[in-house]
Amino acid sequence: MSDVVWRAVCDDLSLRLGKNNYLTWIEPLRLVAIEGGVARLAVPTTFFGDWVARHFADAIRAALGACGAGAERLEFIVARQGMPAGAQPSDRPAEAGRETGRETGRDAGREAGRDGTREAGAEADLPGAPLDARFTFESFVVGKPNELAHAAARRVAEGGAVTFNPLFLYGGVGLGKTHLMHAIAHEVVARSPEKRVLYLSAEQFMYRFIQALRDKQIMDFKELFRSVDVLMVDDVQFIAGKDSTQEEFFHTFNALVDQNKQIVISADRAPGEIKGIQERIRSRLQCGLIVDLHPTDYELRLGILQQKVEFYRGQYQGLKIAGGVLEFLAHRITTNVRVLEGALTRLFAFASLVGREITLELAQDCLADILRASDRKVTIDEIQRQVAEHYNIRLADLIGPKRMRTIARPRQIAMYLSKHMTPRSLPEIGRRFGGRDHTTIMHGVRKIEEMMATDSQLADDLQLLRRMLEA
Repeated sequence: MSDVVWRAVCDDLSLRLGKNNYLTWIEPLRLVAIEGGVARLAVPTTFFGDWVARHFADAIRAALGACGAGAERLEFIVARQGMPAGAQPSDRPAEAGRETGRETGRDAGREAGRDGTREAGAEADLPGAPLDARFTFESFVVGKPNELAHAAARRVAEGGAVTFNPLFLYGGVGLGKTHLMHAIAHEVVARSPEKRVLYLSAEQFMYRFIQALRDKQIMDFKELFRSVDVLMVDDVQFIAGKDSTQEEFFHTFNALVDQNKQIVISADRAPGEIKGIQERIRSRLQCGLIVDLHPTDYELRLGILQQKVEFYRGQYQGLKIAGGVLEFLAHRITTNVRVLEGALTRLFAFASLVGREITLELAQDCLADILRASDRKVTIDEIQRQVAEHYNIRLADLIGPKRMRTIARPRQIAMYLSKHMTPRSLPEIGRRFGGRDHTTIMHGVRKIEEMMATDSQLADDLQLLRRMLEA
């Protein structure tokens, strides 16, 4: 009975929380029993249970109630590795390296002490996020925008001598940073099961650090994070402005580098562009290999769609897709890969439900909202606001008469972006920049085009601004 209830609850939660949250935090849970108003759930680790309790307890209780199995409170119990279905979970915390096989694969020899006996208290939970089994190198579609990032990730995953530390991956939303990090973790564990690989977000790192401070277990925290062989931190920009967390991250980073352990970091922008990061951390992040995942081009988007179609054909037997549909989607949906894949998922599900072939007409009807959003035009006002914020100057100064270099250069950049990202004429752009003449706009655009060839920082700024405006 509990299996039937839990399946219904999971269906409800996947809609409430979204696909990513569901796969990461709900799917690993198992409902053990509901007794006396208490729902007992099996979790992979104590950290996992703490995180779910803090962030998703209300949603789980609501879903249980909606399925006729109301519970006043939730109780999380750590399950044993390899526990058969229906078995009762253990009440003790899971041991490091035994967490559903997602982070480490250490053997008994590694777990034992030097004298062959297991050291009491030597094992602690690795507080990482679950790895997505779909995110492997085999499922990563390589194209010109991401080929360097893919090659660097492959090199790290192969092991051997650490040639660059850290590997820093950055790029906009949905370009494959998280996919590559999961793929590295999967490959390292497959090649070297004895290695301790820890993947987590910067938010989880901060949460674990705060928890250690609160429980007066900071030395355990330090020992835990310094004992891994590969540390992978996603979305490191999250710790910007959080001084205590940055302090601990700095010392952890140094300790691992000193031990020649590999570090992989990701962010939505380059280290030099993350505001609120301490200069010493910025310097450490810049000492390795920094790789930018560029926005997808048409060929890469089409390759991703073709790969997803092969996967869906196994799920939707007999469903046909007309020629030209994938090309149409690759041309029209340019925001990011997640939106592209989500559109294809919706299209296959809809066609399956109505029993129709996937044609261009069906795609246009089914994906009308996504196509409209993808057609959104960037405005001059948006460009001006984004440039002013990026360079930390007042919007009034950007469009005003001041001619200091610190204002004139961002103004020319805004003019350049307005020329290339909007359909507005030069005279109209001039009017939006304080009534300037169209020849002034032409001069500003030409100046930026000349500088792009020699000023790499300017080129990087323009690329970042384009990504932020198109997001």
